[in-house]
Amino acid sequence: MTTPVATLSQARSRIAAARRIVVKVGSSSLTTAAGGLDPARLDALVDALAARRHAGSQVVLVSSGAIAAGLAPLNLRRRPRDLASQQAAASVGQLQLAHAYTASFARFDLVVGQVLLTADDVVRRAHYRNAQRTFDRLLALGAVPVVNENDTVATDEIRFGDNDRLAALVAHLVGADALVLLSDVDGVYDRNPKEPGAKLIAEVGDSADVDDVDVTAAGSGLGTGGMASKLAAARLASAAGIPVLLTAAADAAGALGPAEVGTAFAVTGPRLSARRFWLGHAAGAAGRLHLDDGAVAAVVGRRRSLLAAGITGVDGDFEAGDVVELLDLRGQVVARGVAGFDAVELPGLIGRSSHELPAEQRREVVHADDLVPF
Repeated sequence: MTTPVATLSQARSRIAAARRIVVKVGSSSLTTAAGGLDPARLDALVDALAARRHAGSQVVLVSSGAIAAGLAPLNLRRRPRDLASQQAAASVGQLQLAHAYTASFARFDLVVGQVLLTADDVVRRAHYRNAQRTFDRLLALGAVPVVNENDTVATDEIRFGDNDRLAALVAHLVGADALVLLSDVDGVYDRNPKEPGAKLIAEVGDSADVDDVDVTAAGSGLGTGGMASKLAAARLASAAGIPVLLTAAADAAGALGPAEVGTAFAVTGPRLSARRFWLGHAAGAAGRLHLDDGAVAAVVGRRRSLLAAGITGVDGDFEAGDVVELLDLRGQVVARGVAGFDAVELPGLIGRSSHELPAEQRREVVHADDLVPF
């Protein structure tokens, strides 16, 4: 068990008081080493979630474990590498997982609603808004949404994705006051926690505080995430105004109670509107615009619109209305925004001042209202 911190930080206080909270749990925290669900572990998690729910908070659970839960029923000894077998395991395991959660939450007279998401549901603006409405209605009706990637039909999500990032996206999508990441480690350490002398980092006030953390420790082999994905998710959520707590699933009661366990991540940025969060962090980018130093200063420093004069190059095949990344001269992404021109129109415009352009083309390439600087 994690040693409680001596005093509650502002982040921990906000997490303990959150009225709407998203909780993510990893595969290894729900299943046996051989695959298949561990009923005792799942019930212990639901005990903590139900206690928080009955204390007056709305709870959204992002649960991994579908593929892992399908291994034992299909007599698979380990997580398969080929996509077809992964999808078959997910197909069987998702039913196992949903049934287990339904039965476990029923002990507390709580109804579960299953929400399966793919990348399109957070990348496409219309899907994003539809998912938002679904969550709002489920919570208003008193249900506990249980979220997972739709691994049965997903492709890249299974091979490269993880539910840590999904949890951060869901936390903002539902307007959560806090995000709790539960896994098989009890927090972030200054080195591999298996090494002698490793110390728990109880508070993270800035993302730079964990820049040197060792993220190479091997996991259980049942999931796709790891410490790197958890830190990325924590950074994403905290930068968007949501405090984060990372701890072990065994400490779920403490995390969802006084929040005195694990590693707490303080908020590092303002709360973004749903549109600006989607634009900056969820939407897929269809192309890239390369900017000179003057344009970077205007876009990032003064929050101005991007004009053709400040663009030095264009990559990608995009249309007006698509999301594009804005890069500085070093190739670093400094902002994202909605393109006002098709890619094929821009080569003849870039580097030219507005007064040099035809009247119908004297407009912003990316308007300030459709731009999110980093």
